[in-house]
Amino acid sequence: MSPEKRLRWLRLLVLVLCSGSIYKLTNLKDAFYVPMQQFMHLGNTEIGVLLSVSATVSSVAFVVGGYLADRLPARVPITLGLVATGLAGIYLSTLPPYAHMLVLAGFFAFCADCLCWPALLKAIRATGDESEQGRMFGFFEGGRGLADTLVALLALGLFVLLGSGEQGFRAAILLFSAIDIAVGVMSYVVLREPAGSAAPVQTGSDAVGLAGLRQALAMPEVWLVSLNVFMVYIVYCGLIFFVPYLREEYGMSVGMAGVYGIVNQYALKILGGPIGGYLADRRFGSATRFMRVAFLVLVPAMLLVLVLPQGSQWVGVGMVATLAFSLVVFSMRGVFWAPMQEVRVPAAISGSAFGIGCLIGYSPGMFAYAGYGAILDQVPGAAGYRLVFGTMLLLSVAGFGMATVLGRVVARGPLTSASRTSAPAAPAPP
Repeated sequence: MSPEKRLRWLRLLVLVLCSGSIYKLTNLKDAFYVPMQQFMHLGNTEIGVLLSVSATVSSVAFVVGGYLADRLPARVPITLGLVATGLAGIYLSTLPPYAHMLVLAGFFAFCADCLCWPALLKAIRATGDESEQGRMFGFFEGGRGLADTLVALLALGLFVLLGSGEQGFRAAILLFSAIDIAVGVMSYVVLREPAGSAAPVQTGSDAVGLAGLRQALAMPEVWLVSLNVFMVYIVYCGLIFFVPYLREEYGMSVGMAGVYGIVNQYALKILGGPIGGYLADRRFGSATRFMRVAFLVLVPAMLLVLVLPQGSQWVGVGMVATLAFSLVVFSMRGVFWAPMQEVRVPAAISGSAFGIGCLIGYSPGMFAYAGYGAILDQVPGAAGYRLVFGTMLLLSVAGFGMATVLGRVVARGPLTSASRTSAPAAPAPP
């Protein structure tokens, strides 16, 4: 392997570490929901308000982050976001008053979704040429799942080692903080701009900043890619309801539910990203074509889930059927940003394009969980789950239609003059 390729993969590894650590304090409840209740003295409603504050800040932060990603070298906002998160995490480890936690929730969201995430996506796009976008994003998503798992297990192990009490909880928060700071420093060193690369702030036809944001907003291709991500993500939001479904309708044990949850949320992310990247690049030659087929595969996969008989004797079959559906969704998540290259969004404004895409594409997180949950509250039991899963099936059909439209745009060529004239064939690594 040439030195240039080794450096590229090293950069990809660092970006994976960034993505696997930046959200740990933002989503502390993922691994430490009960300790938050016990040692921070928070109720379910208070934790919910913290998450709402985070989501609200994120909705604005994505677009601002895209603007910054186009004006600054990738390592600058990424490093700032990670180090600032780590320093704020040190304060969080003192278990401050709830009002301070609300401020910290917004600050963590700003660091993650404004400073880090759009810059990370732009940097990932720059790691490969047009023929490698699926693999780059696929390996990134798979590696992110692995990094998520390892970082969470390290913190959980420390928590248990120190007696699963308040001291262990504080130590786990400090460990998350230390990892953020260390990865931030590493990012600043490894993600250095190559010698002779163009300055991040440019003029003329490649102008960035507010003009670049306006240009990205005016590109139909950006909206089509964003809506395609939206369709994948709104189906993805329903995956968490497979666990209660299997417990209530199939009698799955609590222990088995824990194992299933780890596989469904972590193992499939690790597997799905690389699988989607490989299929998109090597078998379909396009992430858009792959997602179109994948949406179509989701329809019979969900129909199988809906028609399977229920009961404890069928729990194994139910687990396999739901995990198969989830694997397809995770393979799509691994490559759903790759079409930004296929529609030839100019590299100079890709930060703004990703910021807009994140705002639109991830927006189901603000309402889909509550919507699916409301269905189950209003229609309890098997009938409610049929409505939720039936909705996911219909959304998969709609996603197939959206991917078809996007595929036609990719096949015909860019709709806007900017993308026809400005997109590079092989952007330089970050």
